[in-house]
Amino acid sequence: MTARIIDGLLLSKQLRAEAAQRVVALTARGYRPGLAVLLVGNNAASQIYVRNKIKACDDNGLYSVCNHYTDKLTEIELLSRIKALNHDPKIHGILVQLPLPPHINTHKIIEAISPEKDVDGFHVANAGALMTGKPLFQPCTPSGVLKMLEWKNIPLAGSNAVVIGRSNIVGKPMAMLLIQADATVTVCGQKTRNLATHTRSADIIVTATGKSNLITANMIKPGATVIDVGISRDNNGKLCGDVDFDSVCKVAGYITPVPGGVGPMTITMLLISTIEAANRTAR
Repeated sequence: MTARIIDGLLLSKQLRAEAAQRVVALTARGYRPGLAVLLVGNNAASQIYVRNKIKACDDNGLYSVCNHYTDKLTEIELLSRIKALNHDPKIHGILVQLPLPPHINTHKIIEAISPEKDVDGFHVANAGALMTGKPLFQPCTPSGVLKMLEWKNIPLAGSNAVVIGRSNIVGKPMAMLLIQADATVTVCGQKTRNLATHTRSADIIVTATGKSNLITANMIKPGATVIDVGISRDNNGKLCGDVDFDSVCKVAGYITPVPGGVGPMTITMLLISTIEAANRTAR
């Protein structure tokens, strides 16, 4: 068996084309979607992520603002900037790139963002509303994964799904979205014993740990769908995911590559959330 590839680049291109049309329509009505991205410090990976997000805005007609501060920025100064953006009618989405320097309280910063502009879906109001299936915004990466599964018509209702990693950004919201789709969900973390005993019975595996080659072929049920959200570099500096792709693709039914899988979808869902925020303003 050779797994079929779920091409995140291809799906994201299709979704971005649709998104760009929505931007044109909203802009014509005087509501051009606007995204503000705040970056504190000189984390190399964060700078790349932010650059890609701003480029995606530019390529698809969104208005964007990028504020890059040194790691000397104080928490009070960052809170003040967020407050100003909360009241800026040109800005419909606010994103604070994580991680923040240790002297800044991440939770406090996220909670300062207006829930109506929390396009990352990290605010407690949106995270809590996700439990009821009624958030203003879903976290971008889990939302993108769900789109990929729907795109390939992979059955969710009644399936056994295993989510590896339980972060607030991916693992926990991913589990909630799968539960709402009527999957039976197991969430595994660092302290999980005998991980393979859980993964071998899974119809769907979503892994987001950042540990290369964590998932190997002998841990996969034949025909399972494997979604690799993890990202890291191996000893040779090569970008890789949590999954031993070469071996797992011989067993799985569907698999996402790294790069070119979930990554492009995360930014695409950010654009869509920002457009939706502008659309709510326009109603």
